[in-house]
Amino acid sequence: MTFTLATWNINSVRLREALVSRLMSEETPDILCLQECKCPVELIPLEGFRALGYSHVVARGQKGYNGVAILSKLPMQDVGGHDFATLGHARHVAGRLENGVTIHNFYVPAGGDIPDRAQNVKFGQKLDFLTHMRDHFHAEAPEKSILVGDLNIAPREDDVWNHKALLKIVSHTPVEVEHLGQVMDAGRWQDVTRQDIPTGNLYSWWSYRSPDWDSADKGRRLDHVWATPDISAAAHGSRILRPVRGWEQPSDHVPVFASFDL
Repeated sequence: MTFTLATWNINSVRLREALVSRLMSEETPDILCLQECKCPVELIPLEGFRALGYSHVVARGQKGYNGVAILSKLPMQDVGGHDFATLGHARHVAGRLENGVTIHNFYVPAGGDIPDRAQNVKFGQKLDFLTHMRDHFHAEAPEKSILVGDLNIAPREDDVWNHKALLKIVSHTPVEVEHLGQVMDAGRWQDVTRQDIPTGNLYSWWSYRSPDWDSADKGRRLDHVWATPDISAAAHGSRILRPVRGWEQPSDHVPVFASFDL
């Protein structure tokens, strides 16, 4: 089986239904993982997506916040979603394909603006979420698995527009990078995007606050595709669709793609 998947923080699937449909029509990924859907599952606009061939849906929703969904052309079984850090948030869902590959879709908390858990509850929640992810994958070692999503951390120096300037900015602080590294080590996850594109600056997010995001290019790679070692060598064709950031009423994130021969 060969399939292509994409991960995209859509920042409201109802508001940006037309953009999701456009991506489905123009890029035709077999599987599309969305984060920050911002609605209960029953309000995800599935009718149009099904008309485009995405008839299989695994999702967890929440009114106005969070929310994750896997939309697939391929048959998929819902194999659960965990409430990491017991926040009561819809931030994880997993689906299993008929070939036994499990796809985890994550939306890690952003963490607020102050990188200090004593001053910022949201930052503490983010670190706790990552710690629980680490412990989960230590306890249940993943096999034949892909992990995607908005992990809200840009781990490498070339994953941000200015490493030194962002060392004290949430998403690139050393403590966050360390926690994400522990999650990777726990599941022996391989960074598929950087496996395919090992060098050079890569970004998947540009702030709405920038008046000219394209020319300023102050981006960060917050969206990731990982795989377990038993299937990581089957991954190829990684790409980040930067032009999507310029679509009308865009999300501040763009889709990240990878293909697998399994």
